Amino acid sequence: MSRLLLKGTRWALALLIVLGFVWSDSAILVQPVAAQMGMGGNGIVCTSMPGTSPVFTLTTRTGYIGTPDDNVIYMWGFSAGMAFQHPSPILCVNEGDTVTVIVNNTLPEDVSIMFPGQDNVLANGAPAQPQFDGGGNLTSLTNVAMANGGSMTYSFVASHPGTFIYESGTNPAKQVNMGLFGAIIVRPTLGANFVNNRLDSQFNPDEEFLVLFSSIDPYLNQAVEQQVVYSKPFAFNLNNFKSRYWMINGRGFPDTLAPNFASWLPSQPYGALARVHPYVDGTSLPALDRFVNVGTDVVPMHPHAKNALILNKDGRPVEGELGEDLSWENFSVPVGPGETYDGLFKWRNAENYDRVTNPVPITVPIMQNMVYGMLWSGSPYLGVNGPFPVGATPMTECGEYYIIAHNHALFQITSWGIVMTGPITFLRVDPPLPNSCP
Repeated sequence: MSRLLLKGTRWALALLIVLGFVWSDSAILVQPVAAQMGMGGNGIVCTSMPGTSPVFTLTTRTGYIGTPDDNVIYMWGFSAGMAFQHPSPILCVNEGDTVTVIVNNTLPEDVSIMFPGQDNVLANGAPAQPQFDGGGNLTSLTNVAMANGGSMTYSFVASHPGTFIYESGTNPAKQVNMGLFGAIIVRPTLGANFVNNRLDSQFNPDEEFLVLFSSIDPYLNQAVEQQVVYSKPFAFNLNNFKSRYWMINGRGFPDTLAPNFASWLPSQPYGALARVHPYVDGTSLPALDRFVNVGTDVVPMHPHAKNALILNKDGRPVEGELGEDLSWENFSVPVGPGETYDGLFKWRNAENYDRVTNPVPITVPIMQNMVYGMLWSGSPYLGVNGPFPVGATPMTECGEYYIIAHNHALFQITSWGIVMTGPITFLRVDPPLPNSCP
């Protein structure tokens, strides 16, 4: 697989994406009764089923994803009634639901699904168990869907509200890194706009975001492609796995900023741009980030201008034995492999600057002495577009702010050597409602 230089057109397109000038009208095929939320915009996209006994049918698929260095990488994934997608669907259920997941395996090797954090998982109606060969060697961490057409039905009661991972338990060093993973969100009994069953965990359901970290060693993917597509022997030592791409929601920057189901990213449906309004005490609810790491490295996510109040870790509330609140506020959230965190956040217009009633207490330099960024509105005031010099190209819509969020392990902000790509996204702050942006 060759590495190509990042093309300027790709970056220009990404800037248009940030501003909402380009929106996807592409559709997604789902199971007949599944509901897909968030299509064409920003925020979490739920694959959900009605009733208290949701049944999800996941089929293994193969396909390709694009990366910011214009590489194309062969991947595996689970799909819910549509073509290959990366990452696999976000399954949304309610606390107390009896969840059934049917896996249909089209791959030439056995596949399974583990559900970390779920209790009493059944496989074809019996307790899920590790699998061994005739010599007593472990072959899978749980029951498998056999290669080339096998099926396995898993079920469990979703007893704990929060964010969870689902991933292959069969040769995970190969299969998880190839893309056989996804996220499960369990909504609490208290309501879908609560993180858990604490009254202080309420959030704005219109401002809920997934931040799913993964990594790729393209040499593994190339070896699997040679094995599956071209019937060559598998030639990769899994002990030599080395991440060369780090992704958020299956994309690298600038593609992270594209909306959900962007037509130019047909197999990478989930964007990572967080879009909020200013938080106002007494009238607003905070936003929610759900952090998930299925990769092999700790990812210290570093959002500028906002902290995260961590309420859940690994699908359990952060509280003491007597229910006392033990939540904590982090400016950077280090998410280890296999971990999940649920964190509330708020963006405040702390000084309430207004160009008439409360102006910024400095003299803004004259235009000739200023360097303009394309994402600056020409004004320091939220919701105001100011003048620009002749020839400048402002890219904001209505005076919104853009604030970067990125992996603070700076050596990981790369796409196989192309720096300032990979695990980077933005927080977009729109003017207060009702005077919002398109």
